[in-house]
Amino acid sequence: MSSFWGDIMQSGFDLQAYLTEGVEQIVRESIRATLRNPKESAFMLKFAAAARSASGKRRKAEDAGEHIPPFLIASITSKCNLHCAGCYSRCNNATVDSEPVQQLTAGEWLRIFDEADDMGISFILLAGGEPMLRRDIIEAAGKKQNILFPIFTNGTFIDEKYFDLFDRCRNLVPIMSIEGNKEITDNRRGKGVYDRLIANMGEFSRRRLIFGASVTVTTGNYKEVTSDDFINGLSDRGCRAVIFVEYVPVTEESTGLAPTDTEREYLMQEIQRLRRERPEMVYIAFPGDEKSSGGCVAGGRGFFHINSHGGAEPCPFSPYSDVNIRNGSLRDALHSPLFRALQEGDILLDDHKGGCVLYEKRELVEAIIAEAEC
Repeated sequence: MSSFWGDIMQSGFDLQAYLTEGVEQIVRESIRATLRNPKESAFMLKFAAAARSASGKRRKAEDAGEHIPPFLIASITSKCNLHCAGCYSRCNNATVDSEPVQQLTAGEWLRIFDEADDMGISFILLAGGEPMLRRDIIEAAGKKQNILFPIFTNGTFIDEKYFDLFDRCRNLVPIMSIEGNKEITDNRRGKGVYDRLIANMGEFSRRRLIFGASVTVTTGNYKEVTSDDFINGLSDRGCRAVIFVEYVPVTEESTGLAPTDTEREYLMQEIQRLRRERPEMVYIAFPGDEKSSGGCVAGGRGFFHINSHGGAEPCPFSPYSDVNIRNGSLRDALHSPLFRALQEGDILLDDHKGGCVLYEKRELVEAIIAEAEC
């Protein structure tokens, strides 16, 4: 066991309390960010009550010896229309061009959402591929008003029907991917994508619908995406949440794009500044400051991932699974041998150079799965 983990344990670190405070902070900042929008603010106040109830469920489970994270990532499709440079999901074959087979149905996902609600999971991040391709699942998510569903989308499939759905179901919050200015965004995502995102933002603002932006942070853009010009542009267009996601290298050639400790420290300092100076938006960093949370929060500590075919994985960046949700409950998946080994060991506490310790330690993760199968 690492000395750092020993220090955490000796200090009486309460992970559930830490995560609950994080959830409450997100909710508080979301309410503040929507104060000028009565419809959004009314929903957030209702969601705040639901989030408190969910926190109570998780605390009750914690006291009984079971840890339930507040977040779930659901990749509801593996199909995508874009070929973004350096996409981790395409490099590990989790995203494809053709119509995937044997993916979870909308009914199966609704069952997962129901179980998540019962367990006290407050946030389910919908991802892909491109999640907007699965309108049936997003419509099912809209029915679960106790859960907030940020939808991580490239923005190219948002149409009139989606705008109407987002107006009816305020628990669905589109988070559109943008890399900085037009040149940087189009260079990574394709010509014309930036203009489409800006047009979407204008329509969201006109309809007074809340939306957010997701930014992949690299060594090449970390100053651009935290600059006042970039943040002011998002705010002026009505954006109310910015999620900074550290780039995870998927090949040896791309390791230079992963933020180092220096860039990470700069990012966190800038986020603290933005929270003070620009409180009209919510700012979240992923994975954020792992030291304050006792290490990486993947593998069921703070969140886990269900892929489009039902495999329960520690993280989208670590696509390893030893159990499928089709063969049991969401709770069963959360307590798989792989997840137990990750939570009880110290691999999630190890130092790492890139954005993901499990990516760097993938041989150890594979060994855990092989041992469990023996």
